[in-house]
Amino acid sequence: MPSLFPARTLPGTLFPADLSPNATWNNFVNFIDAGKGANFSGMSELKKYFHRFGYLQIPDNVVDNFTDIFDDSFESAVVNYQRNLGLMVTGKLDAGTVTQIMSPRCGVSDVRKGSTDKIHVTKHYAYFYGEPRWGRSAQVSLTYAFSRNHMIDYLSSSDVQDAFRRSFSRWSSVIPVNFTEADDYSSADIKIGFYKGDHGDGEPFDGVLGVLAHAFSPENGRLHLDEAETWAVDFKSTKSKVAVDLESVATHEIGHILGLAHTSVKDAIMYPSLSPRTKKVDLKIDDVEGVQALYGSNPNFRYSSLMESDLSSGWVITSSIKWSTYLMVLVGCLW
Repeated sequence: MPSLFPARTLPGTLFPADLSPNATWNNFVNFIDAGKGANFSGMSELKKYFHRFGYLQIPDNVVDNFTDIFDDSFESAVVNYQRNLGLMVTGKLDAGTVTQIMSPRCGVSDVRKGSTDKIHVTKHYAYFYGEPRWGRSAQVSLTYAFSRNHMIDYLSSSDVQDAFRRSFSRWSSVIPVNFTEADDYSSADIKIGFYKGDHGDGEPFDGVLGVLAHAFSPENGRLHLDEAETWAVDFKSTKSKVAVDLESVATHEIGHILGLAHTSVKDAIMYPSLSPRTKKVDLKIDDVEGVQALYGSNPNFRYSSLMESDLSSGWVITSSIKWSTYLMVLVGCLW
């Protein structure tokens, strides 16, 4: 049946229409303000989106049987999505929710498929099911390598390597984990490459924007980036409106490699979405607390500079660190 909603565009303050991820996700803009009981063409595609990211947990072989009805189960999925991503919980496809849905994002599911456990219980960092991590020793050493057959040619190898080197160093600065680049891709702990479409891991890419990259939980080690994106290391030299910052995405995906799932803290590295031409590379307290709960703290790490960065950016303190610790840091009295 024809859509009950006319073609629409998001207001200028929301996700720009000319940067919409792809044809399917672009059509989701027509569903703004839809709620339970709505029945219109295309809802089944939106349900597939929610299934892909863990909010409609049904067997994969019945996904093609989704209806176009906004039913009770889909309302529950929308509510969970809004809670998990720190949105206003309305149970409807309000403009803010649709904007978030259409935003380019990581391809890792927000909720583990096949698990009845929600990843997010409160608004903070989260883990994969079972809380997997690398090793159990006090000091962990991991190697990483780039696929020779799956790279991009418009960025130099050194630029790609430098972006990842900086991303790995951010995580190693807060936990006792060392990362070393290796020449042998086949034996490296972490394997990095750029891939197109269906590349054999069960998580196909979808072209420009949409899903940007994905990585697997420990100790799998695969980190894949969508070759179709316009990857950038310097926005001054890359003018494309859909350019994606490589270092920002690398830092996020390394968090998954280490065992972190998606958070609902929007300023954190592990929040699932990233707008084009946006650089987001600094770890926030939420990221640090999450990864340190898995691996412990790098003995040289101090919270002072991290706190100053978070406070100056207006980040709301929701972590478990006591206010007294913050106040003592601010007067130079670190415990």
